[in-house]
Amino acid sequence: MMDFISIPLVVGIVCAGVYGLFELFARKKERLAIIEKIGDKLDASAFEGKLGSFNYLRNFSFSSLKAGCLLTGIGLGLLVGFIINTALMNNYADADWHKHDIAATAYGASVLLFGGISLIIAFLIELKMGKKQGK
Repeated sequence: MMDFISIPLVVGIVCAGVYGLFELFARKKERLAIIEKIGDKLDASAFEGKLGSFNYLRNFSFSSLKAGCLLTGIGLGLLVGFIINTALMNNYADADWHKHDIAATAYGASVLLFGGISLIIAFLIELKMGKKQGK
């Protein structure tokens, strides 16, 4: 069905991988050159007292919270879609709609709804934790 896209997709992935590999080695060489230039000018006294005062809470990332809430919302959406599908499909007898279309609509709508709600909840948790850190 989608055979026309497989060849350009594979070629694109291979080209992106090769480009990423070359960029990785180029960055490594650049970083090593910068370290060699700066290495003679720095001494250990410049870093005293600065490494211990690093604040981990200010650099805390909420990506795992967002991903967890999103996956929970998607799972809840699939469960609600399944419940809607099993509860309403047995009694529905309309000639215009096929049962497959109704099931796809129920699953898609509930996954999107609960996924969006879970991201809103993650945002509210993030705001609440941000206010606690600010105090």
